[in-house]
Amino acid sequence: MSLYQSLASARVFDLSHPLVEGMAVSPSHVPFTMALTRRHGDRPRADGSSGSSELLVMSGHTGTHLDALCHIAADGRLHGGYDAAAAARDGRFSVLGVDSVPPLVLRAVLLDVAGSLGVDSLPPGHRINDIELDRVAAEQDLVIESGDAILVRTGWAHAHWGDQAAFVGTESGVPGVDLSGADWILSRNSPLAGTDTMAFERLAPGAGHARLPVHRRLIAESGVYLVEMMNLDEMAAQRVYVSTLVLAPLRIVGATGSPVRPLAFAE
Repeated sequence: MSLYQSLASARVFDLSHPLVEGMAVSPSHVPFTMALTRRHGDRPRADGSSGSSELLVMSGHTGTHLDALCHIAADGRLHGGYDAAAAARDGRFSVLGVDSVPPLVLRAVLLDVAGSLGVDSLPPGHRINDIELDRVAAEQDLVIESGDAILVRTGWAHAHWGDQAAFVGTESGVPGVDLSGADWILSRNSPLAGTDTMAFERLAPGAGHARLPVHRRLIAESGVYLVEMMNLDEMAAQRVYVSTLVLAPLRIVGATGSPVRPLAFAE
């Protein structure tokens, strides 16, 4: 069977959310805005045809997105020991920008933590630790191989995607991986981890984004890409726990992140 034939017969899951004004955005980033700057009829051509185009205003961390390795520094240093201030001196990062991320094609495993507990969504501030990740992997009969992308479903987007305040969860807290869970991911030699919440990691009630120790551990200290605000519901509903993940960020030179549209291919 050719590669085309195998792809044509695969089930394809779109793991992204649509970009639309009013969508949830981290308080650290600008809101998403789109407006037509040229409409059909504004400048009709002699043959009756016309063109239309728009202006986009957004952060690289809008919607389903990938965090580049320059996104987080630890004690003034980026991953690999680069001086963070010096690397950003010209208004964009000279190293580890999202433009340095290659197109990624990875075996991916989905750990449906919410589904394993029989709930639509994990409760606010729920801590996903190494023991829970072990339990879910065993329940789903998953063998996680070195180099796999690890996707963790909390159900938070399923429950709160349409409500910006609830999804951000500053007051309530947000479920997510804790440091022991991050070390569990690292022990599997995963180059990429993703989830369906805004900040990947567990946020304590009332804490917001004041401290992000898992970001520090995975990005700055270990060089792991994070993909946040993924749509993992359809895969979970169909109990598709192993897939081939394909994603590529926009090559925005020196940027700290980029929207992505991850596609998962499964038999």
